[in-house]
Amino acid sequence: MNRPPLPRGTAYAVLAALAAVVIIVSTAIFVGVDGHDGRAVTGSHENRGSAEPAASGGWVGSWATAPAAAEPNTAKGFAGMSIRNVVHTSVGGTGARIQLSNLYGALPLAVTHASLAVAAAPGSPTAAPGTMQRLSFAGQPTATIPAGGSLLSDPVRVAVPAGADLLVTTYSPTPSGPVTYHPHARQTSFIARGDHTEEPLGTAYTTQTPYWRYVSAVDVWSQEAHGAVVALGDSITDGITSSVGANHRWTDFLAARLRTEPGAPRYGVLNEGISGNRILLSNSGPPLANNLSGLSRFDRDVLGRTGARVVVIALGINDILRKPQVDNPQQIISGLRDMVQRAHARGLRVVGSTLTPIAGHKGVVERQQVTRQGVNQIIRAGGVFDSVVDFDRTLRDPADPERLLPAYDSGDHLHPTDAGYEAMARALDLETLKGEAAAAL
Repeated sequence: MNRPPLPRGTAYAVLAALAAVVIIVSTAIFVGVDGHDGRAVTGSHENRGSAEPAASGGWVGSWATAPAAAEPNTAKGFAGMSIRNVVHTSVGGTGARIQLSNLYGALPLAVTHASLAVAAAPGSPTAAPGTMQRLSFAGQPTATIPAGGSLLSDPVRVAVPAGADLLVTTYSPTPSGPVTYHPHARQTSFIARGDHTEEPLGTAYTTQTPYWRYVSAVDVWSQEAHGAVVALGDSITDGITSSVGANHRWTDFLAARLRTEPGAPRYGVLNEGISGNRILLSNSGPPLANNLSGLSRFDRDVLGRTGARVVVIALGINDILRKPQVDNPQQIISGLRDMVQRAHARGLRVVGSTLTPIAGHKGVVERQQVTRQGVNQIIRAGGVFDSVVDFDRTLRDPADPERLLPAYDSGDHLHPTDAGYEAMARALDLETLKGEAAAAL
């Protein structure tokens, strides 16, 4: 007999409770293999949630974000503060590890306490019972990340649900700014004064924040997922106009399709969008160039992601819109081809997007439309990507193809609504995500 679906909060609580039960009763152990160089990665025997060698499976990226810039006014970092980042998984697993980044730091970042937990409810700073795990680094409970560097934690055994919120908490007692952050998280995270890293209750986390700080990836140990899709893009991929806390970026809708549709490849989905990102140029400093160009960050944000099998590239709009503006479509195409070649050299398949409508957006002039259409014409003709997803055709108004369909227009005539983001995810042919990279184009 048919039963009504559980309310969202109730269903989430059931998932969290099941995760806690698995942790308590599970005696399964697994081996961790680093996705970048094949090194065995195991936790310290003193770590309560440490992972030990044994069963089959593999590491795959479940969540990621691109370090975008140095956070303004953080010369002293967040000394003496606990930062509890809320991130949303795409695929689940029986273990997890995190990556922290100090890319834009000017000083070493001392992390004396870090933890990982499943959130008790969507967007909550409270951990589900039994899921709080202390993290270690190379078997030690503390670590120092050099300026410009990143660090991968040891694995912990924890049941990570697919499509759930995780809490990644860090504490540093000393000044270490500026803080490496991702400004357009579209997710509320939390800060507490003092060291509350392993506190399961969220009562100390009274300060809300719209940013992700330091954390740049979560990998899971999975026996079901077979790789990851990396989405390299700008603010449209970043989901800058999607509903806060709802996980309505196009990449989130894609992750849901990959989890539920029959025959879909069981891939994690990693969102590497940065608002304002370009293919060809990074922002100027000082002291370090931020918002690195797609070409500059491709190795780190795509090739460096655990289990990456295919990349969806949705870049080029800002090369046309932002000064110095690119008027020659071939310059943009050349940058895209460069990234495709690098992906193919590592065995990744590449799906490329057409550039979406911009008419009516502030400052747009006709020559920019000509450039955009020139890029799209070349992309549609083939020979640039292994396959094409036509986001332009998906989002445009048939009655006025230079503009977004009103139902998909957030109001700025550039960024989609939640419905528009969902339409983008639906436009992807999941069959194009399968298989190996094609021969060099």
